This record gives sequence, C-alpha cells and structure tokens, in this order.
Amino acid sequence: MSYIEQSYQKAFTTLQKKFTKRGMEVYYCATKEDAKNQVLSLIPEGASVTWGGSESMVEAGVRDAVCSGNYTVIDRKSASNPAEARELYGRIVCADYFLTSTNAFTKDGELVNIDGASNRVACIAHGPANVIVLASMDKMCTSVDDAVKRVRTLAAPPNALRVGADTPCAQTGICGDCVSPDCICCQILVTRFSRVPGRIKVVFCAEKLGF
Repeated sequence: MSYIEQSYQKAFTTLQKKFTKRGMEVYYCATKEDAKNQVLSLIPEGASVTWGGSESMVEAGVRDAVCSGNYTVIDRKSASNPAEARELYGRIVCADYFLTSTNAFTKDGELVNIDGASNRVACIAHGPANVIVLASMDKMCTSVDDAVKRVRTLAAPPNALRVGADTPCAQTGICGDCVSPDCICCQILVTRFSRVPGRIKVVFCAEKLGF
C-alpha cells in the first residue's frame, strides 16, 4: 500500500465523522472497481436511476453498469426536442437515485459544486430521493474558498473542453472569471448539511477519478 493511500485511509477516519455529523453517509474504497461495486450495492434493482454530468461515474464504470442492469434508467440526453427535455426533467427530479460526483469537498464535510446548466446542483440540493456522490480523495480541500479555487483552476477548464463550451478557460486552460454565454460556472452550491438523514451518500475512492 502506498503512503498516499495510507494517508487517505487515515483522512477518511476524520471525514467519516464530519460527514456523518452533517447527515451524510460515507464509504471508502481503495480502487475504482471497489467504488463501482459500492455504488451499485446502494441501488436496489428496479429503482429509477439518473445522473448528472460525471466523468468519475463514467471512469469507474458505474454508468455502463447501470445502463446494462435491472434499473429504470432516465437519461437526460435521450430527449429529442425541448418539450421532451422538460418532461424528462420532471422525471429526473423525482427519480429514486441521482448519481453524480462532486467538484471538491472540504475536510470539514462539505461538498462544493459549480455548474453551468445547473441541473446537477439542483438535483443534489433537492428532488431525487437519494443522491450518490462518487469522489476521489484528491478532491479534498481545507475550506470552501479553497474548494472553489480548486474547481475553477483544475476542474472547470477540462470540463469546458468536455462539453464543447466556448469559454476563455477552454481556449487558455486558465479560468478567466468569465460571464460568457457558454459559462459553465453559473451556480455555486455548498452542501453543508442534509436535512434528510442519509439522502446523500458519498463514496470516496483512493484512485484518481474525474477532474
């Protein structure tokens, strides 16, 4: 076991207490495969499942496993026109399980997310009965301010490229604090407490995932 993983395991002991105090369930996994299996173990067969844009869920193989499993899958990208997209969104916010990652989290047990379309932060905050967050341990930050800086510095530029946004960070790789039409930093959500105990479940992974 590497020194980094040993450190992550020790950090999780602290994180578990902090997140639990804030009404969230937490789990620790050493590998992507373990993380995938942990996420799937939390979802009963037949449940309706949807997701926000999450490279972590894709890289860990969760999304493929859900799409090929015995679940009612609600894919927001399956809509063929705005009317269908609106109808689909109504089903998404009422889903049994919403899968996502988090852009960053703090050592005090807070999730920090920045969004463009804002469907992801909306569903984390309210709607789906359960939210499962998959986050690699390298996204840990000391404070909310540091987490926001991490997102805008390290996560936003590659995310802008991923979605094909025409933003300064997509052109330069560095945040330009823009208000361009394609801005992907429209909403900042800090999740500091879950009033529904256990609604938010966070699966931490020692292996790097996402941005």
